[in-house]
Amino acid sequence: MKKTMLNKSNIKTVLAGVTLALVTNLSFALTPEEQKGLDISQESKDRDLGWVDSTADMLMVLRNQQGQESIREIKMRNLEIKDDGDKSLTIFNKPRDVKGTAFLSFSHPVDADDQWLYLPSLKRVKRISSRNKSGPFMGSEFAFEDLSSFEVEKYTYKYLGDETVHGLDSFKVEQFPVDENSGYTRRIVWIDKEEYRVQKIDFYDRKNSLLKTLSYVEYQQYLGKHWRADSMQMVNHQNGKSTELQWGNYAFKTGLEDGDFNRNSLKRVR
Repeated sequence: MKKTMLNKSNIKTVLAGVTLALVTNLSFALTPEEQKGLDISQESKDRDLGWVDSTADMLMVLRNQQGQESIREIKMRNLEIKDDGDKSLTIFNKPRDVKGTAFLSFSHPVDADDQWLYLPSLKRVKRISSRNKSGPFMGSEFAFEDLSSFEVEKYTYKYLGDETVHGLDSFKVEQFPVDENSGYTRRIVWIDKEEYRVQKIDFYDRKNSLLKTLSYVEYQQYLGKHWRADSMQMVNHQNGKSTELQWGNYAFKTGLEDGDFNRNSLKRVR
């Protein structure tokens, strides 16, 4: 008998066919609630496509249990990537003890995100392991994984019903992370019916206990299409701390390119 030899190209073709078959079969296996949850989440993602790139100023306000605040001034740069997750660069300008700190994130729909943190005090770039993605970002109540762009493939879904949130009639969708390294067992997301904007997210920890709630406040529309919240407020129900991100000075289609998001230049960004 003649044996068939498989080279790398053949193996990739076979695996691609198997993956497509699995996805196709799974799509037929979805319950009505799962399909609707997926459809709502996909629509929310699709409505925001086409912003290309953006810059913004951000204040990160950290509050402890006693309400004491510390404020950090940050510059944000984002790049929309076709057929992949977005890229983002976070640059800390104030106060002095964090000035020059920079965080670079490459989101991916299926593969683990690539993330690097430059710490001026150590003068080195630290890669964030996928196993550490649930850790706190710069002492805030946001985890590293919270800073990735939303990609539909990262979750499975279930529509739970309708509720009013922030005075808006909204869909309530349960999202289950596919990544085994996620710090969450599930998220419950409220998306308003009129514009498909995320209004609120409840995060449940690995013990399936409510950990945090993220609220999006005062949306503004840019370029006649893209909605961005003026404020994102993350409250940790287990430690009593909170972090607010206050956004301003948005600009879109500024000419940023892939080369502006380079881990080798993290030490030099300003």
